[in-house]
Amino acid sequence: MRAVRHTDNGIEVVDLPSPDAADGRVRVHVRGAGICGSDLHMLGWGPMPVTLGHEISGHLDDGTPVAVWPLVPCGRCDRCAAGEVTQCRRAVTQSYGIGRDGGMADEMVVEESCVVELPDGLDVADASLVEPIACSLHALRRAGLRADDRVGVVGAGAIGLAAAAVARAAGCVVDVAARHDAQRAAAARIGAGIEPDGEYDVVVDAAGTDSALKMCFDLLRPGGSVALVASYWEPVTFPQFFSIKEPVIIGSNMHGHDENGRDMDAAARVLADDPEIAAAMITHRLPLDHAADAFTVAADRASGAIKVLLEP
Repeated sequence: MRAVRHTDNGIEVVDLPSPDAADGRVRVHVRGAGICGSDLHMLGWGPMPVTLGHEISGHLDDGTPVAVWPLVPCGRCDRCAAGEVTQCRRAVTQSYGIGRDGGMADEMVVEESCVVELPDGLDVADASLVEPIACSLHALRRAGLRADDRVGVVGAGAIGLAAAAVARAAGCVVDVAARHDAQRAAAARIGAGIEPDGEYDVVVDAAGTDSALKMCFDLLRPGGSVALVASYWEPVTFPQFFSIKEPVIIGSNMHGHDENGRDMDAAARVLADDPEIAAAMITHRLPLDHAADAFTVAADRASGAIKVLLEP
């Protein structure tokens, strides 16, 4: 089968044996795999011995359309025992597309617990978005989002737009600060404002830079919550006197569950209920054989790329 790996020659499509679905695992015939900003950053780590891709949708052998929860908690550490699976001490090495072979391939095998059956109305071709939406949903859940909150989002890549979509689905008024025209158009398409103004109960940092953090605290009302959903690939500095507002600062990693169920299932429902989300966020679809081109496109935000999918 074909699979995308980062080799000494860069992004390449290589031939690998089909994986064995045994010992409680199931086969997913991949329909779509999204390129995440973290995939782009991981290229700086050098060649990796695993297939890339943790934003995945496809079909099981019986035709069931699914998304894939890319984390396999170890189940043995203290954080897993506490039910905080996103804090699993082996989370990185246990994740598909990072420590395990991911979904930028014709097929993959996953634990049965990682299967997320799709609700009616959600096209499997769009369902790789379930994972990034779940990331933002998890962050806003941890921030205690309420329907009457005013929400500001700083950064309008896929994670920022996903946060806006989740907050809009909860009934919130949402404004997004974006750098590029395509991002502003996408934010408006999902019902968000594009000119943040005044104070917000919850502000989401989806950019991960010094300037983004400064804007977050500028927009935050006293006593409000800042949800840190960005990946911080470089050190950042909090603005001077940020504590005067007594902010609640919420860190967030991936997605898990609460008493109402899994973040991934909730994200799938958000996506199914509003087809405009996928239409706004997915800007490019390329065949698997064009993986190198897809990574080049995904890295060029100024040209209009938001979410680039590889479709085997």
